[in-house]
Formats: sequence, structure tokens, C-alpha cells
Amino acid sequence: MSLRVWFWLISLSVLWGGSFFFAKVAISELGPFTVVFGRVAIAAFALNAVLAISRDSLFRRGTPWPTYFAMGFLNNALPFSLIFWAQTHIASGLASILNATTPLCTVLVAHFFTPDEKISAPKVVALLAGFAGVALLIGPSTMQQAEADLWGQLACLAAAFSYACAGVFGRRFKAMGIAPMEAAAGQITASSLLILPIMMIVDRPLALAAPPSLTVWAAVVALALLSTALAYVLYFRILAAAGATNLLLVTFLIPVTSILLGAAFLAEQLGLREFAGMALISIGLVIIDGRAARLLYPAK
Repeated sequence: MSLRVWFWLISLSVLWGGSFFFAKVAISELGPFTVVFGRVAIAAFALNAVLAISRDSLFRRGTPWPTYFAMGFLNNALPFSLIFWAQTHIASGLASILNATTPLCTVLVAHFFTPDEKISAPKVVALLAGFAGVALLIGPSTMQQAEADLWGQLACLAAAFSYACAGVFGRRFKAMGIAPMEAAAGQITASSLLILPIMMIVDRPLALAAPPSLTVWAAVVALALLSTALAYVLYFRILAAAGATNLLLVTFLIPVTSILLGAAFLAEQLGLREFAGMALISIGLVIIDGRAARLLYPAK
């Protein structure tokens, strides 16, 4: 990859790693569904504005709204809700580590639901290493802690599985001839409509005793504009310039950003077990990525 693409990749890891930090700040005063709605609604407005400037629009005849709603549910509404709820019980750094299992979950989902991405021997080793890391994170000591902590970790794993399903489902956008920016705006717009009634019923934001602080508002706006709208622009640029395999590298970098921000601003601390679990998950991701194997055993 060129230096420019590396810069985009590192920037994307900072934006997505920062989402765990921004969410942790926002849920200190707002319900998790309210934070999800703020994230996707503001991002939807921004992305639709970009489409309007380019003389395009989602609101025309033939827009595949059922596909957008399905993608919005799998890629935004469900995983965002699970992760933000989980962060009311666990540290943002731990949430980001568990979210890094997404490529491992994708291997499993793709094996069963795609004709060309079956599990191979190296992928089996990757899965064993990755899920050994998960077992280390969610081990006997965790079972003895508060039940909410355990459910928070399981919610993050469920979010990773939802992202994996979205990744496989999203393959159809290319076959349908839908431009990446339009696909991003479509799924974000649909997820805003999906989460709105849930937010109003469960969180009841209009009944808040006091309005959110300026810090919380800033976190929600940053979550929407930086970690969602801008992140999607970078995501599709990297995908076009370097391909999906290189894009996978961002998975290694996201927990680093999240852990550093959590430690610097939220006084979060992770122990040896968490870092050992992250190491095992990273080994699994390295095997799936395949780059290390090609360096050690170059093709003749």
C-alpha cells in the first residue's frame, strides 16, 4: 500500500477506535438507544447532504429500501445497540477487543452462506486461536463477577456476529450496481428509522430530568460525523484503492486506539488477561490476513 493509503488506514482505525470512547462518554448521561439514534441520524443527514451536493438522492423511484433496511439492521442498528448497552457495564477497551473478533465470525458465516469462501485448514487454526482468546477473556473469573459484566461481553460478541452477517449480506450491493456512498447513506438512513421508535419507547429521551451536558453533545456529534460519516468515506476509499484484504488490517489497530483513549481520559485499566486475550485474537487475525505466511513461505 502507498503512504497515502496507510494514512487513510491509520486514520480509520483512530475514528473507529474513537467510537468506543465517544460512546462511553455519551452513555454517561443518555440511554444507549438514544446514542445510537444520534449517531446514525446525524450521519444520515451528513451523507444525504453529500449525495445532494453530487446531484444524487436516495428518495427516488427504484431505491432498494428493503435491502437498505436489512443492511441497516445488521450493520448499524443491532450491533451499535448491543455495543453501547455493553459499554454501560464493561470498559470501552474491552468492548473494542471483543469487537475485533468480527473477521473470525465472518469466516464462519461466509463458510455457510457463500459458495466461494469455505473454511480451510489455516482458517481453522485462526478460529481456534481467536476463540481461545475469547475464552480467556470470558473465563471462570469473569463468571464469578457481576452478571451484567458477563452479559456485556456476550453482547459485544453478538455485535461482532451481526457485523459478520452484514459483511456477507453486503456483497450484494456490488452485484446490484449500487455506488458505495449511496449504499452507506441508504443503510444509515434506514437504521435511523429503525431505531427511532425503540429509542422513544425504551429510553424516553424527552423525559430526561436535565438536558445533556455540552461534553455529551460533543461526543454524540463526534460519534456521528467522525466515527460514522467520515469513517465510511475513508472505508470505501481504502476498499477501492487497496482491496478488502488490506482493509482487514484496521481490525488490528482499533483496540489500540480505544485502549489508549480509555486509559487517558476515562481512567480505564485492562489487566494481563485482557491483553493476553487480545494477543490470541490478533494471532487469529494474522493467520486470516495471510500476509505473514506469504512472507515466511513465499510462492516459488
